[in-house]
Formats: sequence, structure tokens, C-alpha cells
Amino acid sequence: MGTYILKRMISIIPVFLFATLLTTGMIHLSPVDPAEAYLAAAHIQPTDEILEQKRQEFGLDQPFFTQYVNSIMKICQLDFGISYVSNKPVWDEVTARIPATFQLALGSIVIAVLVSIPLGFLAGVKKNSVIDHFSRILSFLGASIPSFWLGYLLIFFFSVKLDLFPVEGIGTWQHLVLPSVTLALPLIAIYTRLLRASVLENLQQPYVLFARTRGINETTIMAKHVLRIAISPMITGLGMNLGKLLTGTIIVEAVFSWPGFGRYFIEAIFNRDIPVIQCYVLIAATLFILSNLLVDLFQMYIDPRISRKEGHQQ
Repeated sequence: MGTYILKRMISIIPVFLFATLLTTGMIHLSPVDPAEAYLAAAHIQPTDEILEQKRQEFGLDQPFFTQYVNSIMKICQLDFGISYVSNKPVWDEVTARIPATFQLALGSIVIAVLVSIPLGFLAGVKKNSVIDHFSRILSFLGASIPSFWLGYLLIFFFSVKLDLFPVEGIGTWQHLVLPSVTLALPLIAIYTRLLRASVLENLQQPYVLFARTRGINETTIMAKHVLRIAISPMITGLGMNLGKLLTGTIIVEAVFSWPGFGRYFIEAIFNRDIPVIQCYVLIAATLFILSNLLVDLFQMYIDPRISRKEGHQQ
């Protein structure tokens, strides 16, 4: 297993290099001149002399490969440049906002897991029952309703009409409920159906019949054997959505005025704040890589068959 972890860690390097290559190439492929974008954000009238000075200051007059190497060196030092709008280090701006996004993503994951595990498991065990039909309806709604529309519906009913939760802002657990539910519903739709299908498949496996013939309690079979194996596809889905949650909360943060990383990214796009956009792309790539690695390791822990398979391949 140690060798497998080492190989996975090494495989991160080319992906990271490609991400830095992509962010560096954004400057050259984009029709927006970074020097012009900086002057526009600073409300400075551009002239040829000032534009040339800023291009030299940003290193845009250097060859592409030199810019690429310099960007890697700076990123390794957590130097993502200076924001064109705030004129502050981008990394300082990002680290001030990431905790809010983490809080929102964690809240939505907790809600999704607490709802989808019992719902998906019971829907699989009690096929075609009332709870199974309810899970289908909930999954259909979760997969169909756009996040921004769901957010506005929740605000209308629970904030405007019932006055139970605040409309916007951050600070208390009440502020976290509506945006977390908005993010969680699509995840509940995915995880519930994944778990249901996995439970139905595992109930047909020989190990379940063997456990029953041995006289093992049905609750023990379901909880200790079926659920433990069936939950593996759900964990895979969680890993695939974890990076998306941490970097893709843009719409929900905009709807609820949540001061997170996603909202900061939207503002950077409108302001053509290129260093912030580059930082966002790199952090998104890193989070996707790390979340997939963590999910692989967790799957090897809960399902020893995966660990043995990796050992045979090595």
C-alpha cells in the first residue's frame, strides 16, 4: 500500500505541471492584455509607455518558457501575484475567503451524507416500497432543479414568508442552513441512487447468502457487510464532487451573498483580475487531485479487496 501511495503522489506532479502550463497559457490565449486589465482596474488611462512598463513589470516581455518556469517557482512559494483590484497579494485574499467556502462545502456534505445513506440503503433493501418511491422523487427533483432557482425558492419560503433563516451573510448556523441545503440536494440525488443500486447489486452476491446460511443476524449482514461494500461507489462520487464543491460554490455563494472563494472568483472575472483567476484554476486542480487521492485511500481502507488487488498489480 505504501508503494501505491507513493506512485499516486508522484502522478500528481505532471497534473500540477499541466495546470500551471494552462494558467500561464491563459495570458497568451486570452484577448485581454494583462497590462490593460491592470490599468483598467486601477482606473489609469493607458498609454503606450505605461503599457510597456507594466508588461515588463509583469514579465510579459519574456519568452513563454521563461514565464512558465517563473510561474512555477512563484507558485511553489505561494506567490500568486498582486490583485489588480485590491492591490493586495492574491494568496492573502484567497486564504481570507477559503474558510467560508470550506464551511459551506462541509455543511452540504454533512447534510447529503446524513440524508442519502439511510435513504439510499432503505430504498435498496425495501425495493418498490413507499420509501423507495420517495427516494426516486427526491432524486428526480435534486437532479432537475437548478441550484440558483432552488436557492431563491428556499429564500422565498423560509426567509421571506416564514422568517426562519437570514437571507444573506455569514456568522451563525442559521446563515449556513439554506445555502448548505441548496448545495446538498443535487448530491443527495446522486448518492441516493448510487447507494440504492449498489445495495441491490450486493444483495445478490454469494457472500450474503452464505452469511444467512450461517445464521448471522440480518441486521449484522446488512450493516456490517452489505452497507460497507455498497457504500464504496458513493465514496467515489463524494470524492469526485468534493473538489467541485470547494471550488464550484459560485452560484450558491452569489445567491446568498456568501463571502467565499467562489464569489471572489466571479468578481475577478467581471473585473478581469487575471492573477485571481489563475490562482482559482490552480487551487481547483489541486483540490480535485487531492480529493481523488483521499477517496482512493479511504476505499482501500473500507474494502480490503481493493488493497489486495493493488498489491497483486504491483
